[in-house]
Amino acid sequence: MPRTLAPESTLKTVVDNFVAWLNRYGETSYDFQTFYASPVGRAAKRLYYKNRYLGTLAVAPIIFCEAFVPSARRLFFMRQRFPIGDAHFAMGFAYLFRAIGDDAHYRRAVRFLEVLLETRCPSPTGYGWGYPFAWEGIEGTCPPGTPLITTLPYVYEAFSQVHGIDGHPRWFAVMRQIAEHALHDFRDFETSPGAATCAYSPSARDFGLVVNASAYRASLLTRAAIELEDERYLQPAMRNARFVIEAQNPDGSWFYSVDGKRPFIDHFHTCFVLKGLAKVHRLNPTQECWECIERGIRYYTSHLFDDSGLPRPFAKAPRLTVYRRELYDYAEAINLMTLLRGRFSELDRLWTGLIGDVVSRWVKPDGSFRSRQLFLGWDNVPMHRWAQAQMFRSLCFRIADDAERDGVALPTTLVSQVGVGS
Repeated sequence: MPRTLAPESTLKTVVDNFVAWLNRYGETSYDFQTFYASPVGRAAKRLYYKNRYLGTLAVAPIIFCEAFVPSARRLFFMRQRFPIGDAHFAMGFAYLFRAIGDDAHYRRAVRFLEVLLETRCPSPTGYGWGYPFAWEGIEGTCPPGTPLITTLPYVYEAFSQVHGIDGHPRWFAVMRQIAEHALHDFRDFETSPGAATCAYSPSARDFGLVVNASAYRASLLTRAAIELEDERYLQPAMRNARFVIEAQNPDGSWFYSVDGKRPFIDHFHTCFVLKGLAKVHRLNPTQECWECIERGIRYYTSHLFDDSGLPRPFAKAPRLTVYRRELYDYAEAINLMTLLRGRFSELDRLWTGLIGDVVSRWVKPDGSFRSRQLFLGWDNVPMHRWAQAQMFRSLCFRIADDAERDGVALPTTLVSQVGVGS
C-alpha cells in the first residue's frame, strides 16, 4: 500500500540521496530505446511496422527481455548521454538552488548547460537537440542527431531558468537561437482556419499531426515571445495551441496522433499536452484554452489513475504492454500537479497517495528510482531519459514551489551574487 504522508523534508532527503547516486553512477545511462537502437533491434522494429505477423516474431525476444530480463539492455547497445535528460538535470539543480541557495547546485546546473552546448545537433537555423541514437518510427528511421520539437522546449527552459538566476547574456543568446530554430525549422500544416499542426522534426517527410509536438512548440514559442520580447513567435504558437484544442476528443482526451495510425491514449503524453496548454494559458490566457484544460483534467483524473489513485499507463493501449506502472507517468503527474497546484481539487487530492507511493516503493536503496513495475518484479535499470532525470526535476520543482509558497525561495534574478563562465 502507498504511504499516506511524504513531508517536505522527506522529498529533500530523496533528492539528496539521488544526487549522491548520480555522482557515483555518472551522467550516461541505458535507455528505454536501447533494445531497439542497435541495427538488429531497429531491423526488428522496422519489420514490425511493415508486417505485423513477421514483425511480432522478430520483436518477441526483445519484448521477452523487456518483461523478464530488463538488464539485458546492456547486450544490445551502449550507455549514452541524452540531451533531454541533461536539460531536466539542469532544471532540477536550478530549482534546488532557488529553494536552498547552495552554490554547488547552481554550478551543477551551469555544467549541464555547457554539456548541452557541446551536444547540440546540426540544424538549418539556430540551435537544436534530439536523440543520440537512430530511432525507428512508423514513418521510417530518424537518424541520430535529428532535432526534435519534443526535446527543444526542455532545453530552452533549462537555459531560461539559469538565466533567471544569473542574468548572463550568454544564456539569453542561446534562448534566442533555440526560439529561432523552433520558429523556422519545424514546418506548420494548416488544419483549420487559425489552427496548424507542426512537424515533429525538420524532416521533409514529417507532416505533423502528433498532438504533444504541437503543444510543446506552442508553449516554447509563447514563452519565447514573452521572455525575448519578440511578437513574431506568438502567432505560430497560438496556431499550434488551437490545433491542440481542436484535436481534443469530446470526452476530454487526446489521441497521441490524429493521423489515424496511432490512436492510443497514455498517461505521460496526456501530461505533456496538458502542461503545454497550462504554460500557454499562464502567459497568454484565453477562456477557450482554460476550458480545454478543464475538460482534459477531468478525463485525466478519471481515466488515467486506478482505483487506488496511482497512475495507469494507458486509457487506450496501442498494443500488449509488459509492465504495470511506469516511472515516467509518476514524474509527469508530479510535474502537472505542481504546475496546476491549487487549481483542481482532484489533482491536489491525488498528490498525497502518489508521492507516498514514490517514496515507499520507487526509491531504490542506492538513491535512484525504479524504472518500471513489471508484471513480475521490477525493471531497475537506471535510464536518465526514461525517467530518472524527469523524476528528479519534478521533485525539485515541488521543493522549489514549497519554498516559494513558504516565502523562503531566493529571488528570481541574482546577477550580483553568482558568476558564470564566459
